[in-house]
Amino acid sequence: MTLTIGVDVGGTKVAGGVVDDTGAVLVQTRRDTPADDVAKTRDVIIEVVTELATGRTVEAVGIGAAGWIDASRSTVLFAPNLAWRDEPLRAYVGNATGLPVIVENDGNVAAWAEFRYGAAREADDSMVMFTIGTGVGGGIVLGGELVRGAHGIAAELGHMLTVPDGHQCGCGRLGCIEQYASGSALVRFARAAARQEPHRATALLELADGEAEAITGPMVTAAAKGGDPVSTEAFAQVGRWLGTSLADMAQILDPQVLVVGGGVIDAGDLLLGPTRRSFTDALAQRSRLPVAEVRPAELGNTAGVIGAADLARRI
Repeated sequence: MTLTIGVDVGGTKVAGGVVDDTGAVLVQTRRDTPADDVAKTRDVIIEVVTELATGRTVEAVGIGAAGWIDASRSTVLFAPNLAWRDEPLRAYVGNATGLPVIVENDGNVAAWAEFRYGAAREADDSMVMFTIGTGVGGGIVLGGELVRGAHGIAAELGHMLTVPDGHQCGCGRLGCIEQYASGSALVRFARAAARQEPHRATALLELADGEAEAITGPMVTAAAKGGDPVSTEAFAQVGRWLGTSLADMAQILDPQVLVVGGGVIDAGDLLLGPTRRSFTDALAQRSRLPVAEVRPAELGNTAGVIGAADLARRI
């Protein structure tokens, strides 16, 4: 049995774990991320790896980072929430720990974990995963390998154009799917409807102390589970847009499995129900042809650690 370490670096936390070759996380640890300090963030990662490696025979380290990673899986080109710019993270961590290191995008490592050990584990060729959180991320596996692109920054699924001249996206474009199928979009839809039709958002507004602008994603989920019409319809809107994007992936790539993950997936069928209906409607002309099944991710918050560790095993 070989052991590797996976580290999941986000804007608020650095989570690490020792993972065996079955995908089991044997030991875990975490630290807060000093996101505005490049050197301290790097030091925290090294602390996590050192702690996990102490007293164990570890083969390699995989780091999943929320940012754009170069084709050599060594440098963080840009990380909007971590202040990294052309950060040679592999060299720093490798030199400090004496272990082989790879660095990969966080969406890619989560997708790889679901392909290997999660919702798509029986697939042997292909999978597309959308991660639905504050924004929309994802990963693509084709031919049993991650699709990384010529420059290492492929599979930015959240920035596919969905609505021409639509809402402004943080990437600078107008109408990206991130603006219509993310947790932020869910909140925007719910707030707008609560302002316009407060009588239909009684439960939701009660959670927000009567202030539409105070509505949060967890409030929308809680109210929708209780049958609040505005909250349920907000999920339906997100699901409709997400389903059409999944259908686009089915048309372009014909993967074996389509996976939906991220924090918003905690809503279960509130999101997956309208997503699957939209997906099926968009592919009505393919009713006689095989098409990927849409499944929820299974590994939750451990996906980043598991995926990074498993990719490290393949160095």
